[in-house]
Amino acid sequence: MQKKKIKVGLFIPCYINQLYPQVGIATLELLEKLDVDVDYPQRQTCCGQPLGNSGYEEDSKGICNLFVENFKEYDFIVGPSGSCIYHIKHHFDILEQTPEVKRVRNNAFELCEFIVKILGKTDLGASFPHKVGLHKSCHGLRGLKLGSCSEVQGEHYSTEEDLLNQVRGLELMSLNRKDECCGFGGTFAVFEEAISSKMGKDRVQDHLSSDVEVLTGADHSCLMHLEGIINRNKQPIKVMHIAEILNSSL
Repeated sequence: MQKKKIKVGLFIPCYINQLYPQVGIATLELLEKLDVDVDYPQRQTCCGQPLGNSGYEEDSKGICNLFVENFKEYDFIVGPSGSCIYHIKHHFDILEQTPEVKRVRNNAFELCEFIVKILGKTDLGASFPHKVGLHKSCHGLRGLKLGSCSEVQGEHYSTEEDLLNQVRGLELMSLNRKDECCGFGGTFAVFEEAISSKMGKDRVQDHLSSDVEVLTGADHSCLMHLEGIINRNKQPIKVMHIAEILNSSL
């Protein structure tokens, strides 16, 4: 008997859809290579995180309910953004906790976590012969527990490192402050511009000092912040989402 494929609803956050469509394409192609049944709900919109971050959670209920309606039938909801997935899992508590809402919250996964923990895979057959620096975003690291934190004693683990260490030719560079915040924080970058910029510059400098060629991560909102700093200062680092690297080949 043929094994039934996992049915995945592909969630592409609005900023990736508008500004980084190549990340959405890489995510789709990667999931298709992993032999899951991928569908893209055409009516999907924002998950509601920007409103929630700005203190307008009550006004975001319509968006959150629409998200549930769009994704309630899938085995899993997978997206290339730790912060958006964190919002779905932890902040959809503002909704009435119907079976559909609970199902969506429980079945939403960040891309790397889905590949490693649900599919049980780390070697995806990718090739990427470059020196890579990994930025571990706060929502993914400390919210979704995608890796161990330097401030907590315990065994080291990282879903992102597990995947990158299996990429042919890739050299994962060691950073001085491996899990420090980049300073983006959504609306924090707007209301605390100077502090946000300084934190971002410090993170970029750590990658430069570590001889990094390509800076990557699992949350493109943080990468967008760091890429803006890199481009403004004409610094020699390329920024790529981890999905693009895992989907690459020579």
